[in-house]
Amino acid sequence: MEYFSAENLTKEFDSAKISVTFSVKQNTFTSIVGPSGSGKSTVLRMIAGLEQCNNGKIFLDGNEITNVKPQDRQLGMVFQNASLFMNMNVEQNIAYGLKCKGFKKNEISVLVKEWLSKVQMEGFEKRSCSSLSGGESQRIALARTLIINPKLLLLDEPLSALDAPLRKSLAAQIRKLQLSLGITVLMVTHDIEEAKSVSDKIILLKKGQICWTGIPLDFKDDFLV
Repeated sequence: MEYFSAENLTKEFDSAKISVTFSVKQNTFTSIVGPSGSGKSTVLRMIAGLEQCNNGKIFLDGNEITNVKPQDRQLGMVFQNASLFMNMNVEQNIAYGLKCKGFKKNEISVLVKEWLSKVQMEGFEKRSCSSLSGGESQRIALARTLIINPKLLLLDEPLSALDAPLRKSLAAQIRKLQLSLGITVLMVTHDIEEAKSVSDKIILLKKGQICWTGIPLDFKDDFLV
């Protein structure tokens, strides 16, 4: 059995239907690409439990999580908008999940510093989140998500609001983290070049159906037509 799999995962709308079956190996980076409206983000939201599926099953690390509450799925998710808690500073944002899990104050302090270093944000502990740039906010969102050690990291267009040079830099940083820490990542993006640069596997989605799966080297631009 694969580390993660979605089997006949289906969502029906009035005029459209999404139905996908795919799997993800542990410690790999997989990207779902496709044109706008193809159902990419809906697939990710069904996996996260934020959108109810009409049919199908979801498995993670040998366990079915189809009907498990979102907070109990052991997933982490970073959105296009960093969605930081603006009433908390950087340190408090990153520490939030650990506090909810009952970690001790000294343990939290050590882990927060470690993760600030991993996302190249050392010294930002007391900074207000409102003072952060878009790229800085996404780094903090990433640290806040990964510090709780999720079994699968879901990324929903996390870089699309950033300018091109920053997107490239942050994508490379995410890939470096994924490789060094052995994280399993599933990302949705409309940017095929971004997907090629970070992924071990690419899944192409069109009109709610998977029409191609393979390695970045084999992806051809005319697949998108």
